[in-house]
Amino acid sequence: MDHLTLALPQEPADGIAGWAADLVDAMGAPGAGLAVALENLFPPLPSEIILPLTGFAAGQGVISLFSALFWTTLGSVAGATALYGIGALFGRERMHALWARLPLVKASDLVRTEEWFARHGTKAVLLGRMVPIFRSLISVPAGLERMPLPVFLTLTAAGSLMWNSVLVLSGYWLGERWDMVEGYVGVLSKGVLVAVAAALACYVVVRLRSRGDARHRRTS
Repeated sequence: MDHLTLALPQEPADGIAGWAADLVDAMGAPGAGLAVALENLFPPLPSEIILPLTGFAAGQGVISLFSALFWTTLGSVAGATALYGIGALFGRERMHALWARLPLVKASDLVRTEEWFARHGTKAVLLGRMVPIFRSLISVPAGLERMPLPVFLTLTAAGSLMWNSVLVLSGYWLGERWDMVEGYVGVLSKGVLVAVAAALACYVVVRLRSRGDARHRRTS
């Protein structure tokens, strides 16, 4: 796969891009699908590198654009289904037992979360596939809550196809500048992390204050 290899002069031979390029070189479009499936299971493998690189390979004629979109979406669904299975095997009873041992949380918090997922779970699974970090994580609560598997697969496939299409087509159109996509998606990922960290910090502060107020009422 000379075209794809020559496009990676800045990437170390053992880097993510080199690894993904080797998979596509060895297996064709199914190799891209395998890389995306592994990215779902191991989020440190960045889709913002794998998918644009796959699009670039399609632009160079190494694989077809249709096969790039088909196999990367199939890989996304396969990885998400494995995480769904983990959530289903872990089960709600174990989740409640584990939750009860955690500090600064209440059983009612988990109950409210489950009620929220019952109302908005379909939207969460569909749209969550297009949000960095949550793309993988959203499959676990879907399994915990035993969302019907056909519904989960349909929503996951639709959301994954939208996300994958944006990144694959970006790499296809950008050509040798495919790596620009990583920078833009990286900013989005950092924004999500900051928002999550801020929400967790607020949650901890509220819980500590409520505990302090409760102790004060008991001693007064």
